[in-house]
Amino acid sequence: MVNSLNNKDKVKVLFVCLGNICRSPTAHGVFRERVLRQGLAQKIEIDSAGTAAYHVGNSPDHRSMAAALQRGYDLSDLRARQAIAADFGYYDYILAMDVQNLTDLRSICPADYPGYLGLFLELADLDEHEVPDPYYGGSTGFDHVLDLTETASEALLRRINQELRSDA
Repeated sequence: MVNSLNNKDKVKVLFVCLGNICRSPTAHGVFRERVLRQGLAQKIEIDSAGTAAYHVGNSPDHRSMAAALQRGYDLSDLRARQAIAADFGYYDYILAMDVQNLTDLRSICPADYPGYLGLFLELADLDEHEVPDPYYGGSTGFDHVLDLTETASEALLRRINQELRSDA
């Protein structure tokens, strides 16, 4: 169980991939839209980051933005940043897109981190456990990332809604 909400006003979620320009901003945008639709923007805070600093300050990849926009998700306000150790003192859920990024996050995670650190897709009932990096592939890879993040976002939102109800 993640930190109880009794001592705070929001559940804070951080999505993490390698460069924070494809997978994690897509998850950020998809989850944000789900949160907005359910009227939970005042109760759930969302961000995304990368384990590497390659693209800090950049917008998401233009292919990620185009694929997302076709499904009604606007990623244009997002900017890449690097995940840092201080994130573990702030976020309740830190969700990696793949095993390598999870390993990199674990290397900076304090031993006493009380939140959830794991693979994003572990929260959903999917055959895949990692969100594949679409960067070097074609447009179908970006659509696949959207499919996976939509399903996993629904599962994450169900989990957080259960927390919110139990802490009410």
